[in-house]
Amino acid sequence: MKVIISGGGTGGHIFPAVAIAKCLQGKYPECKILFIGALGKMEMQKVPAEGFDIVGLNIVGFQRRHLLKNLTLPFKMYSCSKKARKILKDFSPDVVIGVGGYASWATLSQAQKLGIPTLLQEQNSFAGKSNQILSKRADIICTAYDDMQRFFPKEKIVKTGNPVRKNISTLKENLVSLRHQALEHYSFTPEKRTVLVVGGSLGARTINDSVQASLQYFIDKDIQLLWQTGKFYYQSILSSLDEKIAKHPNIRITEFIKDMPLAYSLADVIISRAGALSISELCQVGKPTILVPSPNVAEDHQRKNAMALTSHNAAIMVLDKDLQNSFVSTLSSVLEDEDLRETLSQNISKLAIFDSDEQIVERVVSLIRK
Repeated sequence: MKVIISGGGTGGHIFPAVAIAKCLQGKYPECKILFIGALGKMEMQKVPAEGFDIVGLNIVGFQRRHLLKNLTLPFKMYSCSKKARKILKDFSPDVVIGVGGYASWATLSQAQKLGIPTLLQEQNSFAGKSNQILSKRADIICTAYDDMQRFFPKEKIVKTGNPVRKNISTLKENLVSLRHQALEHYSFTPEKRTVLVVGGSLGARTINDSVQASLQYFIDKDIQLLWQTGKFYYQSILSSLDEKIAKHPNIRITEFIKDMPLAYSLADVIISRAGALSISELCQVGKPTILVPSPNVAEDHQRKNAMALTSHNAAIMVLDKDLQNSFVSTLSSVLEDEDLRETLSQNISKLAIFDSDEQIVERVVSLIRK
């Protein structure tokens, strides 16, 4: 079996792709897997670190803020498509999987022209234009949300969910031991309530500003805070804080949380962006969640992801523009209402799909057999 997986650009595309590759490798050890990504993007480091080969295309997306930069886009697209076609012919895959991102379009469009079976894995509740076009000739489309026939041919859709890291999907089984480790690791007190704030690996300005303005609230209410600032904001936040607050026993500030299961195990309430991968993880974690969708994404898809949860009363959504004025009141309303937390926890857990990677691999194999 030979499989090409193409896409990347963000962790939301890369982590599901790696999860699919690992599942394929685990079930079929002789399977040959090649990734195709975009030069200069994070997949060029992340994928090899997971033990897989990757080839990079010199491709960029449409620049909405710098229109003049798009003048060279047709030439780059032609060059990338030509290179993708050569890779496909040389590697001769049985199937090509697209997970979204710049490279995915060039690779899958060429695979479809060559008559190679293609499978799309759409993480978001609102499909991008590229995947909508590719879906017309794709064989199978794996989605994470209901009602995706708005974007794709209904007969091709299979709801599989988004693959997440194994240490997340097994969190509930190991919750007691993980929580014990986490309390020791962060020197937190088990009797106190804990809030986890994550704005992505790079950080989220509005979330960080809102948390920073509310640090006294956590101290006054004796609530523990584990706050991932992201690498763009960490140093400036630390340098601007009063030392007594920054080193208060209730406050833990970190640039990046490497062990997310530990962090999730501690949380009584989670505040997060609404990226597709984050939401899939949060459904499996099953904790009360406040979602703050990023306004700086294509098609406003994070807000639509969040609405897919709020429509099931499975999360609270606060728009980015409203967060600073309502941060404390929203957080307090969740922390002080045990019935609400229980309802949110139960409803978000109902939306979890735990075997997404295996379901997608089953479809991959069915395509090859067909």
